[in-house]
Amino acid sequence: MNLKDYIHSIQDWPSKGVNYKDITPLLSNPQAFQLSIKGMVDLIESKTAMVAGIDARGFIFASAIAQKLGLGMLLLRKSGKLPPPKITFKYELEYGSDELEIKQVQKKDTEIILVDDIVATGGTISAACDLCIKAGYSVKQAIVLIDLVKIHAENFVLSNGIKIDSLIKLD
Repeated sequence: MNLKDYIHSIQDWPSKGVNYKDITPLLSNPQAFQLSIKGMVDLIESKTAMVAGIDARGFIFASAIAQKLGLGMLLLRKSGKLPPPKITFKYELEYGSDELEIKQVQKKDTEIILVDDIVATGGTISAACDLCIKAGYSVKQAIVLIDLVKIHAENFVLSNGIKIDSLIKLD
């Protein structure tokens, strides 16, 4: 099964010039979804304490990975979605700014795997990594379903020096 067949490109959505990657067909097909989770789990280099999912589609993959590995789940939410106490991180995007929130770590340097559905420019996953570090977590690995390899720098790494592993690479 080729998972790329279950990712549809929607031209000029949500705005002109954007080539949106719709993962709904992958999520709605049980075999494709299971294969994507298995593939992402196979990318994991070492077991950690938790899997951290980035709002919102990252939650889908992070929760399935956490369940499969018997790990806890950490939510990185968009602004205004978590009750206090919380730590926030504002970051710039190509067309504006955004903010993520997280709960402060209970045990300093708790090791996590950061999970999202896609990396394009790298702005959101970079901010997520920085927020996790600010909150006291140790980001050991970052995994995405899809890497849009032509959008970010070829040698792109997060602020802590780790590269992003992906199951699917698309132009």
